[in-house]
Amino acid sequence: MSDSADDERERIREQKKQELRERLENGGNVAGSDAQQETSPAEPISIRGNDHLQTVVNDHDVVLVDCYADWCGPCQMLEPTVKALAAETDAAVAKVDIDAHQRLAQQLGARSVPTLILYANGQPVERMVGVQDKATLKGLIDQHS
Repeated sequence: MSDSADDERERIREQKKQELRERLENGGNVAGSDAQQETSPAEPISIRGNDHLQTVVNDHDVVLVDCYADWCGPCQMLEPTVKALAAETDAAVAKVDIDAHQRLAQQLGARSVPTLILYANGQPVERMVGVQDKATLKGLIDQHS
């Protein structure tokens, strides 16, 4: 399990290095408003269990957790929005497959899918059920960033 966590960290590090190189090549800088963006992954994080979720929530100021199922039509509709938010906001975006992690989904109170939970400073601050538009989710993330 720690090997896969190390692999994920290394993948994220390499991705961030590449983003930094591209930003510097395009005349951007390292400090300033881009600094927080450097710490959050640009892609959703697939949660592997409760401990992994707690690590993600503890490591990032703002985390949007998407409880989803592969068979869920509304979840599939929400997927592009979730990916865009991961790439465009300071929040880390985490995805919990409710079929693979039934106990975790139950602990999170995901009785319907999709269920979205926004964490700020380690605490759940917002909960939404159903497909949400990008502007609404971005507004909530910005409000708690």
